[in-house]
Amino acid sequence: MTETTETAGSQGPARRVRVVLVDDHRMFRTGVRAEIGRTEETGVEVVGEAADVDQAVTVITATRPEVVLLDVHLPGGGGVEVLRRCAPLMGAVDNPVRFLALSVSDAAEDVIGVIRGGARGYVTKTITGTDLINSVFRVQEGDAVFSPRLAGFVLDAFASTDAPPVDEDLDRLTQREREVLRLIARGYAYKEIAKQLFISVKTVESHVSAVLRKLQLSNRHELTRWATARRLV
Repeated sequence: MTETTETAGSQGPARRVRVVLVDDHRMFRTGVRAEIGRTEETGVEVVGEAADVDQAVTVITATRPEVVLLDVHLPGGGGVEVLRRCAPLMGAVDNPVRFLALSVSDAAEDVIGVIRGGARGYVTKTITGTDLINSVFRVQEGDAVFSPRLAGFVLDAFASTDAPPVDEDLDRLTQREREVLRLIARGYAYKEIAKQLFISVKTVESHVSAVLRKLQLSNRHELTRWATARRLV
């Protein structure tokens, strides 16, 4: 479990993490901010809040936090839609944005949906402030975090999937090539992908050429079908 205690001779906790709160209940956001956002004590700096999908994407893109606390049920498409639209930020090579679902729901379909969408963990709103702070730091470090019994939903879901545990074709692609692949399959133009990933159009073209070559595909239509068949879109 991550330590957030002060080091000798220092002011405040040894570690810091920048967080965005996404929940459609303002009073809940206020409570979470009051509980974990005392930066000098907890090391957690709340850099933004959002109440729906559009606000969430705007705030997350503008602030680039290390961790987003994400409610599952939101106006505008829910937490899964936020994850879909923030996929380039999750896939960034430098300083990726990581998501931790924080929801009142403990339904299996909600848990599995956001984990498939790219969230690093799922905790319910019964969690204590101390445990939530620790969970945020663990997600920042790349760990997967779940409330008790929720991990079983995920293990069962992924154990029963028809997808093979190892996909040799997909493993040939770099992380950035996979991100370009997903965006191409979702219908993004090269210019839009360049903007999303903060790279040049020429670099996008190079990645697409590399993906087509490695997968032995001829065009973006075949690439889209390939990605859809593997549930990457």
